[in-house]
Amino acid sequence: MAVIKAAEFAWPRMEAPDLDRMEEFLTHFGLIRAERTPNALYMRGTDDHHHLHVVHKGGTKFIGFAYHAADEDDLKRLAKLPGASAIETMDEPGGGKRVRLTEPNGYQIEVVAGQKRVEPIKVARDEHNTAREPGRRVGRVMRLGKSPTSIQRIGHGVLSSPKVIETVAWFRETLGMIRSDDVYVGEKDNIIGSFNRLDRGDAYVDHHVFFCNHNTRAGLNHVSYEVQDIDCVFQDHEYIKRLGKYDHMWGIGRHLLGSQVYDYWCDPWGRVHERWADTDRLNAANGGNLLSAEEGFQSQWGDRPPDRFLGHASP
Repeated sequence: MAVIKAAEFAWPRMEAPDLDRMEEFLTHFGLIRAERTPNALYMRGTDDHHHLHVVHKGGTKFIGFAYHAADEDDLKRLAKLPGASAIETMDEPGGGKRVRLTEPNGYQIEVVAGQKRVEPIKVARDEHNTAREPGRRVGRVMRLGKSPTSIQRIGHGVLSSPKVIETVAWFRETLGMIRSDDVYVGEKDNIIGSFNRLDRGDAYVDHHVFFCNHNTRAGLNHVSYEVQDIDCVFQDHEYIKRLGKYDHMWGIGRHLLGSQVYDYWCDPWGRVHERWADTDRLNAANGGNLLSAEEGFQSQWGDRPPDRFLGHASP
């Protein structure tokens, strides 16, 4: 039985040598400044979470992921685990309490309870706030608003690891994640990729909140954010491309596993950030699948993933 069942993905935590450049990238990407201190940057989306992305002034390292707990009782359970921190009061914007853990690759996993919630930001998708459904736009025209379009919420985080099975077991046993799709090469027990979702019982959740893929090096493969619709993915792809400042990693296409329409961009230090729309939603009763890499690692449309994406790991 899992120690807890995590409620939501919260944020990635990383470093950057220049917070001004990082904020500029994340603003072009569609995030919004929540707060900034002399040594850290907190960026939010349009939902009611205080922030969805944390960057500290420093080097270029990836520190880890954070997840929201259902309540403080979950923190008490986690604090009893070997190597766990005590329950800590968070001295940073958004507040709350947390327990810090270390997953098998050495990265920090924070589990947070009681973080401040904020007023959602209402954003009109087009200049006339026109209904988008087919047949609804009668006698009215649609004119999209300007880029960058706003990120709505955080989606998932992906770790590259030489220890896929051990890493996935830790996330399932500690945070209560469940299998959506495991991907193998050769023998069926040779798992090289694992898509895992939250266990919220009957409630529907994203196809995956955590993916682990095999790599000889451990590190962050990418972190992922949802936008309102497919127009936002295409529109802001052109917007970011015209800026001529950032490295485009992969996209646009539609995944097979998860079904998201995706677009991947690198921040100034090579950390990959994904914008996506339109994911599969599953609940606990939907179970999981085991697929070969030939079946699973493909797009429904769009280019195949480049080797530099498959092998990417920001340490």
